[in-house]
Amino acid sequence: MPRLAPVLLVAMLLLIGGSLATAGPPEGPAAPADGPAAAPGAAAAAAAGGVGGAPALGFGAWFTMGLTVLVLLALIRDWASPDVVFLGAAVLLALVGVLEPAEAFAGFSNPGVLTVAGMFVVAAGLRETGVLDVVGDWLLGRVGTAGGARARLAGLVLPSSAVINNTPIVAMLLPVVVDWCRRQRVAPSSLLMHLSFLSILGGCCTLIGTSTNLVVHGLLLKQGDPNLPGLGFLELGMAGIPCALVGAAYLLLVAPRLTPKRKDARQQLSESRREYLSELKVAPECKLVGKTVEEAGLRHLPGLFLIEIDRDGEAIGPVEPDVTIHAGDRLIFTGDVSTITELEKIPGLVPAAQPEYEINAGSGVGRPGHRLCEAVVSSASPLVNQSVREAGFRALYDAAVVAVHRNGERLAGKVGDIELRPGDTLLLQVGPDFSRAYRDHNDFYLVSEVPGSTAVRHRRAPAAAAITVLLIVAIASGRVEPAVAALLAGGLMVATGCLWRIDALRAVEWPVLLAIAASLGLAEALDKTGAAAAGAELLVGATRSFGPIATLAALYLGTMILNELVTNNAAAALAFPLALESARVLGAEPRPFVIAITLAASFAFASPIGYQTHMMVYGPGGYRYGDFVRVGVPLNLLLWATATVLVPLIWPF
Repeated sequence: MPRLAPVLLVAMLLLIGGSLATAGPPEGPAAPADGPAAAPGAAAAAAAGGVGGAPALGFGAWFTMGLTVLVLLALIRDWASPDVVFLGAAVLLALVGVLEPAEAFAGFSNPGVLTVAGMFVVAAGLRETGVLDVVGDWLLGRVGTAGGARARLAGLVLPSSAVINNTPIVAMLLPVVVDWCRRQRVAPSSLLMHLSFLSILGGCCTLIGTSTNLVVHGLLLKQGDPNLPGLGFLELGMAGIPCALVGAAYLLLVAPRLTPKRKDARQQLSESRREYLSELKVAPECKLVGKTVEEAGLRHLPGLFLIEIDRDGEAIGPVEPDVTIHAGDRLIFTGDVSTITELEKIPGLVPAAQPEYEINAGSGVGRPGHRLCEAVVSSASPLVNQSVREAGFRALYDAAVVAVHRNGERLAGKVGDIELRPGDTLLLQVGPDFSRAYRDHNDFYLVSEVPGSTAVRHRRAPAAAAITVLLIVAIASGRVEPAVAALLAGGLMVATGCLWRIDALRAVEWPVLLAIAASLGLAEALDKTGAAAAGAELLVGATRSFGPIATLAALYLGTMILNELVTNNAAAALAFPLALESARVLGAEPRPFVIAITLAASFAFASPIGYQTHMMVYGPGGYRYGDFVRVGVPLNLLLWATATVLVPLIWPF
């Protein structure tokens, strides 16, 4: 299955090559695109021999098709990361002259890429203020299985993506799903692909669900034909909603058996991390007060175990799931630092050794930039042979000890009573300047910040939520371009203090942006050289004699394959003139063909480069190229059959 895409490309190359052997070059230069019906790719198709003739391709087209095969092989074989592969392809296209440098790298200013960048910052602002934690508790808080999580996602994502662009939905839910997977010890790969696929399925239910629908709508309006109006707001949904339901059923019932259970790099690293002993005190305002251990979510923490509760000097252990948490309880954990980091973000859980430090800090509200650091005690440190409680961390370092690790020894008891030794690793709650001040200090061998440990800014949560609501309203209304809205929202997150500037820069997944932007250069080359249009023409031309349904099926299939190689918008623009010409040759109504290519240009599931949300989940899910082929090809074929049956029934020829 992972070799299917290269095989299809090689077959297309052979098909085009065979036609070239008998066709010869075109008699003269193609006429310029005439009138408002011209679309991107139409001129290239005309230069390749016209819609009705055999295509004649030059060096640029053959080089681009060969490079596309090489890119797919590199992704399938994991020869390099997607960003390196696509950037290398864009550089080669500019180097040999297939594209001008401005064309090869135009993707870096593409509005879709800028939208993704802005949404990364917005999602980080929601995370840093705790809004995503609330959403996660509401969406997946009481769900204990991957199957239940998939069902919840389907119920939320399908209707949401019908009225909101796919990209912000995936950007906002991605960290929620990853956090749930970590807590439940579920592989993120079993859910993240479903998140991306569901957002695409829902996007085909209304006109504004995805940018592809708007592209086709605009192309229809440019025709100026009163008998061929633009798409109605819910028109596409007459076929899109049944297709979405069929796709959702496949994702819930069949896809889990095909989806890999692969851990991401963070999970794999956490399994080999050192074990800490941590002691946290429950303040009266903590949301865990009055809940049982099971209800508080402390029973099955990934890599962390609640070994004891100290209540008024009395030890409760082993801790049963029905034990109720009281204010003033001291919770003693042993386990992985990353999960301790998540516990630290719960308001009202404070370091037990120095509870006044966290209370004064106010979970980061009074101390902007409050975060966690790991520090290794040196032999020259004044901390040696003193207990944590006696060491006076607050006075010495303006920091609090959250947890202690001693290599090769499992610590027991209370953190405050541990007598420190050289080589002990301390997990410290510190201010923003601690790392810089003590990185080269004689008291510590090593000081390093814990990624993602910045204290939650709960007081900024209303501002973050308001910014996000305004973003959604702006995009859904169509009054503001998504790129402008996303970048403005990201800027407001920083301006209102929901997120520090340095954290905003760190939040952007630069490899993902590089991959998306550079892949647009390859799509431009396929369009400009006429390679994509020629392949689709031949595929459709081979079936015209079998009637309109066969032509519609072939047109859908050709657009679907094209969509896995170029962007969805480019696929729609390339296929649009072929749909109109096919209808003219057959003497049929053009609308069913237009609807078919609109659906096919959005339903791209068999390749991570088929849609930008796939690239967003590719790294966090730990996916490989073949995973999308294995899960996506059956879904593509299922929707192909569904659309081929439904479209002619709803929009007769």
